[in-house]
Amino acid sequence: MRFTETKLKGSYIIELEKFEDERGFFARSWDRKEFEERGLNPNLVQCNISFNSKKGILRGIHYQKEPFEEAKLVRCTKGKIFDVIVDLRKDSSSKNDWFGIELNESNHKMIYVPEGFAHGFQTLEDNSEVFYQMSQEYVEKYATGKKWDSNNFKISWPILPPIISEKDGNWND
Repeated sequence: MRFTETKLKGSYIIELEKFEDERGFFARSWDRKEFEERGLNPNLVQCNISFNSKKGILRGIHYQKEPFEEAKLVRCTKGKIFDVIVDLRKDSSSKNDWFGIELNESNHKMIYVPEGFAHGFQTLEDNSEVFYQMSQEYVEKYATGKKWDSNNFKISWPILPPIISEKDGNWND
């Protein structure tokens, strides 16, 4: 696996190192030791799948408050998404900065989202599926979000207006 740190300290783009032959390829998508060596949270306690039927669906921007902050490893297994992370860490030099990347079924890239970050994505194709590995169980009482169009972040979403749930449309800045 190849780890490339993004402009937001502690978050990484992770690319598979493929071993290819006439049958296709084989690659590791998770290695506890490699995460530990980089100081990343290696504890995975829950996996989630988000299936999205339409292009333009926006989910987010979600996070869990202390003491249930979560790290995430996110990959698009079908279709294509624009994935966004936002640094919400109080003492961070990049507080409120965001980073976006296209994840799709062909590039096999993943993004590591550290604790203290919010996460969201927008589908760029119909029938897109996203697979998450989480370091923390979902705790509804601590689950919250930020507005997708917050002036605090000024995220450049690729498709406007987005298809968004009422709940995600009502988060505060």
